[in-house]
Amino acid sequence: MAELNYLGILIVVISVTIGWFLRYIKSRFEIREVKKELKEFQEHLNRQMKLTAEGHKNAETEIDELKKLNENLRISVQTLGQKPGHVEIRLLNIYDGALRRMQLKAPGFSSAWEVALQEAEKEYEENEKGFKSIIKKVFGPSITHNTEVAHNTEEKKEGFSN
Repeated sequence: MAELNYLGILIVVISVTIGWFLRYIKSRFEIREVKKELKEFQEHLNRQMKLTAEGHKNAETEIDELKKLNENLRISVQTLGQKPGHVEIRLLNIYDGALRRMQLKAPGFSSAWEVALQEAEKEYEENEKGFKSIIKKVFGPSITHNTEVAHNTEEKKEGFSN
């Protein structure tokens, strides 16, 4: 029975050795697969980092360009604000806003204002055409003023007859 035990122990030792050897070979294949997968992940990570770095670099250059453009535009706006006539345009816009508020707040003001505005627009158009300015140069301001008064009274008469 000692031989049987010796033979049994020998079989068990050989079986364990073969099992260990097979497990070692299997682990080597698994390690190789894991290393291959790790290498793929590292390559992917490197590609992603390069893309991110390029995107970040492009974004930074674009931000720098936009900052320069913004500064140039700010300087241009500031320069345009200092040109002659801009103050008058600003004041005109302020008056326009105030007049619109007055139209909303004071109902009686609105109709008188509209009539005055239409007359002023008509006068401005005549000045742009040059007809009124020629008459002023030739005959003087008193004749143009008299024609305006006559024209206004005619319009009022027409307004009452309607």
